[in-house]
Amino acid sequence: MSSTIKDVARLAGVSPSTVSRVLNQKGTISEDTKSRIYQAMDQLKYVPNDIARNFANGSPRTIALVIDVADAGAYANSFFNNSIFGIETAAHRNGYSLMITNGSEAFGGISGVERLILGKKVDGVIFPISLVNQDFLRKIDEIHFPCVILGKADECSVDMSWVDINNIQAGTIAARHMLRKGYKRIFFLSDSGEDAFNRDRIYGYSRELSANGIPTEEQRVIHIDADINQAVERIGELLASPDAPDGVICSSDRLALGALRAAVKAGLKVPDGFGCLSFDRTAVTDLSDPTITCIDVDTFELGIQAAEMLIEQVEDPMSSMRQVLLSTKIIERQSTAHQEHSQ
Repeated sequence: MSSTIKDVARLAGVSPSTVSRVLNQKGTISEDTKSRIYQAMDQLKYVPNDIARNFANGSPRTIALVIDVADAGAYANSFFNNSIFGIETAAHRNGYSLMITNGSEAFGGISGVERLILGKKVDGVIFPISLVNQDFLRKIDEIHFPCVILGKADECSVDMSWVDINNIQAGTIAARHMLRKGYKRIFFLSDSGEDAFNRDRIYGYSRELSANGIPTEEQRVIHIDADINQAVERIGELLASPDAPDGVICSSDRLALGALRAAVKAGLKVPDGFGCLSFDRTAVTDLSDPTITCIDVDTFELGIQAAEMLIEQVEDPMSSMRQVLLSTKIIERQSTAHQEHSQ
């Protein structure tokens, strides 16, 4: 038969309420008393009943990550998986469970996410910026429910905590690296022109070129689908034009791989005749031939920060809203590894 809180109290020579306060970290208890209680728990192999304790506290000790299950591609995305791993890691070490729930139809009426919140099934929620709805955020703000957004949400109608990658810095670092390596006609190959993170990267790229006296012509920002074959074809066309690029910055590893294949097809030597850089470190950038220089984004830390910020709100309702941008760094590989040029 398993031990109870009364058994622990009897062995430690204290009241059951004192044991309860120690387990819930409430009240002022002497270190000597805590030590006796912990020793009694260890001797009796007592395991606290989290369900009962959480019920008494009115807290399920669970945070939710809202995702769009209609977007099947997200599950194959290393960015997504690493972020979830970070969230789960931070939740676990703080004594919380992680629930993943669908938000693709979460707005309008009483949604599944709203039922979780209003039914107090979770202590807080993490939303990706792509699923943010202003009306829903206002509802959350009105009831002061803990919420953190994955992505830069500085245009939200209410003050919210958010965490994101510093994509303007990422674009700046990418352009600066290419310039330092001697590339001058640097194009930006993007698989989306609408996402905020891509706009920020393009802004950082353009600003850095301008700062170095290089015109940032709009036609040097190319928007295409994230398809290797299409990248091979489009870069091939550009390499045959009078304004042929000598280097490209690619928004994804697929586009970078396509750009390298186009360069080889055109008879260019990489990196001396043509340079290529990609955002995000992936298996493709590590294993391609040649290996691809990339901007490393710590998506695991992104998840850690999001969960830590949320748990802070849960445990301290008076805590301030915070906005965090995580820094990025360059990892040089063979695709740009020739001698640096002075600017």
